[in-house]
Amino acid sequence: MKQTEPQKDRESLYLEVSTVNGDVSLPLHSSIVLFLLSYTECSSFHVCLVIDQADVLPSLSGLVPGGLAVSDVRREELPGLVRMCRLPAALEPDACFCRAGLAVVLRHIIQRACQLMPGRRDVASLLGFKNTCLKACAEVSQWTRLCELDIPSAVEEHLRNPEDQMCRLPAAILNLEKRLGEPVKVHNDDKIRRQKLQQQKKSDSQLKGPSSEMESHPNETHPGVELSAALAKLSADAVPSPATRERSDIRKVKTTDLPELEHVFAEGLYFTLTDVVLLPCVHQYLISLQKHTPSTLSHLPLLLRWYQRVQELPSVLRAAKDCGMALLSLSMADPCPLQPENPQPSGAEQEGPKVKQEPFIGGPRPTLTKLQENGIDAVYSAHPCPTWTVDWESLPAAVNPTEGKMSDTRAVRKQQQLNNLVAMVTELARPGHTVVDFCSGGGHVGIVLAYTLPKCQVILIENKEESLVRARDRSAQLGLTNIGFVQANLDYFTGNFNIGVALHACGVATDMVLDRCLQARAGFVISPCCYGFIQNTLKFNFPKSARFTETLSYKEHMVLCRFADQTAVSLPPERRLIGKRCMGLVDLDRSWAAETHGYSVRVMTMVPEGCSPKNNMLVGIPTR
Repeated sequence: MKQTEPQKDRESLYLEVSTVNGDVSLPLHSSIVLFLLSYTECSSFHVCLVIDQADVLPSLSGLVPGGLAVSDVRREELPGLVRMCRLPAALEPDACFCRAGLAVVLRHIIQRACQLMPGRRDVASLLGFKNTCLKACAEVSQWTRLCELDIPSAVEEHLRNPEDQMCRLPAAILNLEKRLGEPVKVHNDDKIRRQKLQQQKKSDSQLKGPSSEMESHPNETHPGVELSAALAKLSADAVPSPATRERSDIRKVKTTDLPELEHVFAEGLYFTLTDVVLLPCVHQYLISLQKHTPSTLSHLPLLLRWYQRVQELPSVLRAAKDCGMALLSLSMADPCPLQPENPQPSGAEQEGPKVKQEPFIGGPRPTLTKLQENGIDAVYSAHPCPTWTVDWESLPAAVNPTEGKMSDTRAVRKQQQLNNLVAMVTELARPGHTVVDFCSGGGHVGIVLAYTLPKCQVILIENKEESLVRARDRSAQLGLTNIGFVQANLDYFTGNFNIGVALHACGVATDMVLDRCLQARAGFVISPCCYGFIQNTLKFNFPKSARFTETLSYKEHMVLCRFADQTAVSLPPERRLIGKRCMGLVDLDRSWAAETHGYSVRVMTMVPEGCSPKNNMLVGIPTR
């Protein structure tokens, strides 16, 4: 490992270093990032190892791939945007665009490698079908939660106390073992399953002879077509499909009667970013098991099979050697079923009831009546400045939403929505304040705020890279210097700020924004959306306030949420009024929950009301 000075034209990649009782190590998130850098052979980043004490780099020799530009940096010396985020984080040379969080950073490394080496199809294929692998945030994607949070956390907890966990397997590991045994669902799986049936029939005809030597082990899978497809996907040149059609008897078999596809790699047939994330974690875990409780390995036959299979890929072996990972060659003994006492489900299984509910009988009226009988009904505060408006005519074109790709009618409504949010933020903001535009999209809110509040620092946070890049390009046209951009899921932004704003934060995203504002003791101006997507998660339970919880069950609260989405202009007026009332009640519950944290909260309606079917605003300020 060679320490070098950062280059001003190179993107910086900030990784955590752990120091416990004087021992220096790399957390799993850092090891995963370095493994991917080696696998992709991407050397366009300058790696900055974040340290709390001097002279730690020699201790990491052999764990950081050769060929990388590496230096150390004190935590207090981190650039402003990086300091506001959980690591890992990547910062562009101009220091105003930061990507944070494991999945976001890993996807960015792959995309950057593909830009520099367009011929590396094995790298591009890591992003999976339609480039969606680990794209969704952990709150909504079970795979992202498993790979980004559950597995690394479970393994690191095990490594801290391996002897205390000798008698039980972590729930996340059990969950992964279970998933590896589930049938695979992939794009175009009907065609692959027919190929598999054809192969099975051919194999059966060969096995009809008297010799039993060709019989396979009962515990072995038959990857055949799947493994061939996976390795073809990884090769530089795709294997052409056979020119001949399948036999007619194969074509006529019903889809429901086709054999299931078995896992080759973690998510299915192909080696993807999910496997890259899991390998360093599982490797460390298996080393610990082999050292402390080798008999436990027999309880994880599918995980062991996966671990051995990834070692068939030359790029994996090269990257592992480059990162100091001596991969194990473990025998896959006959599986011994494990029966842990009351195993706890992993985070991916704890996310509570799904949005899809059983049909509700009787509509919202019984729930509304129950609330009313308990003295609870929607209450809206008067809008403090209903005639306030941004002077759109005097602003540069890049500030105005009419310059975006939307119809004139929609652009006018967007202007009206922005009038409401900007008015409220302007009422709260003071010179020197930091304003964060959560779920910023293309920057309609944040760019107007940065332009109209030049003495405030504005940070846009969005997990969709394409939207945030558009916002950065618009701000560059305006020459704004008081604006920054963070591509991250909300949980990875941990900085302090004074005001949080969000326009149409969908479902529980509103509650995540509220939670971040409460943690930072910041004021907030939030317009909720997609009430029907509200559901219990690991972090949030509904109803949220004490009075609603005493009055309504979770299912009854979901009635309110479902009917709060019934506000479209195409619906009959009476139905829209009921929808508006349900919206008000859901947001009243949110506001009462915030007030218990020492906030004064107003629920109000945007003006004009027709600017959006979702026209509620929650405006809160800390009172203590």
